[in-house]
Amino acid sequence: MKLCRVGKVNVERPALIDQKGNFRDLSSIIKDLDPSTLNFETIDKLQKINTESLKIIDKKDRIGPCVSNPSKFLGIGLNYKDHALEQNLPVPKEPIIFSKFTNCISGPDDDIVIPKNSSHTDWEVELGFVIGKKTKYVSENQALNHVLGFFLVNDVSEREFQKKKGLTWDKGKGFDTFGPIGPFILTKDELKDYQKLNMYLDVDGKRMQTGNTDKMIFNITKLVSYMSHCMTLYPGDICCTGTPPGVGENMKPPKFLKGGEEVVLGIDKLGKQKHRVVIDKKL
Repeated sequence: MKLCRVGKVNVERPALIDQKGNFRDLSSIIKDLDPSTLNFETIDKLQKINTESLKIIDKKDRIGPCVSNPSKFLGIGLNYKDHALEQNLPVPKEPIIFSKFTNCISGPDDDIVIPKNSSHTDWEVELGFVIGKKTKYVSENQALNHVLGFFLVNDVSEREFQKKKGLTWDKGKGFDTFGPIGPFILTKDELKDYQKLNMYLDVDGKRMQTGNTDKMIFNITKLVSYMSHCMTLYPGDICCTGTPPGVGENMKPPKFLKGGEEVVLGIDKLGKQKHRVVIDKKL
């Protein structure tokens, strides 16, 4: 099942994408795709409805972020060995967890806005997942039972703020528009091969990143279990799971987003994103 949110910013409606690619309005059944509805009870309910009876939404409408108001947006650093090596950093022995502030969440085709005082804005294509029930001290064997579905993420990062302005990564990860998610959540029952997905990212038509989720150091079940021993995860919580090599920071010479670029990224079966990069108008 493909679930998305459609409409103008902050007034999106929940929708289901049917087998013909039509966007079907779910607002008569659930109010949104948020912590109150992103659970397995909701999925069971939606699987029983007659999708043909739901109103079709105009495909020209904006697609919003596929999750609304999560309590947490977590990220995993250096989770691809070749990405760690391109940065001349040791391969992690345990998952590196950071936070992306939830104000960064935006839609799959929304603009990426370069923030004030930024000269090192970078890109990262990543696999994301959303939690479907309360998760605490869960084993790796049981971890997937807590994952509702998967989606595409661009973990936009400001490298100077991330690495040269203190000891934490968070301040470089949470600027407005730095967390495009979607276009849709694909429920896990339709993505058995989530650990074997091709991924890519292009800037102005030039391929920058190519990878596959089978190259993760810590797989999805390990990550869910590990995080659940650090904090309680709740329905609607989201996580991006690391990026393959090819980020701008490690090019020779380094290449960063300056404004005016087009960034396109995608993952097998999870659709694609297309962003225009702009300078913050308030600068």
